[in-house]
Amino acid sequence: MENAREIASQIAGCRLCTDRFAATKTAHGPRPVTWFTSSAQILIAGQAPGARVHASGRPFTDPSGDRLRNWMGLSEEAFYDISQIAIVPMAFCFPGYSVNGSDLPPPPICARTWRKRLLNALGDPALTLLIGGAAQRWHLGAGRVTDRVADWRAHAPRVFPLPHPSWRNNAWIGKHPWFEKELLPALRTRIKELL
Repeated sequence: MENAREIASQIAGCRLCTDRFAATKTAHGPRPVTWFTSSAQILIAGQAPGARVHASGRPFTDPSGDRLRNWMGLSEEAFYDISQIAIVPMAFCFPGYSVNGSDLPPPPICARTWRKRLLNALGDPALTLLIGGAAQRWHLGAGRVTDRVADWRAHAPRVFPLPHPSWRNNAWIGKHPWFEKELLPALRTRIKELL
């Protein structure tokens, strides 16, 4: 089994998407953001860092992170305990914005290059949170986010599919009250059991 630290070092030096990012509206360079060790009990499988995370170099340092920590029932200190929580998005760099100013999807080359090796190095975390469509497709196969999240009991207590915690999903959350009334309490209970 590969060493997670060695893989983190290799990812930090990755420049596979230099030309791709230079061609975006933001014209930025790669800045892989890694946050994992092999001791983690909880794996957060997300999409890709946003512009604020690109600037800070630390995952979920944005309003989506605030919401995710609330969903999990964790303080900032507990959330960033790298010995307990691994954050492994489908792409480690901010993909940039399109010409229209919308977020670009995570480049598939990142997951193809790093994901299997990294997941093998992490071993078998007791809990995996699958945030958004890209992470859910990789781990669960084809399907719609709403259907996967609605069927969360089929995957719990080891896996919880979640929508992205972005403000863009406020309407989705409002239309699905079971998410906050049923799924989130079960998720918080599971996290308390582990931490």
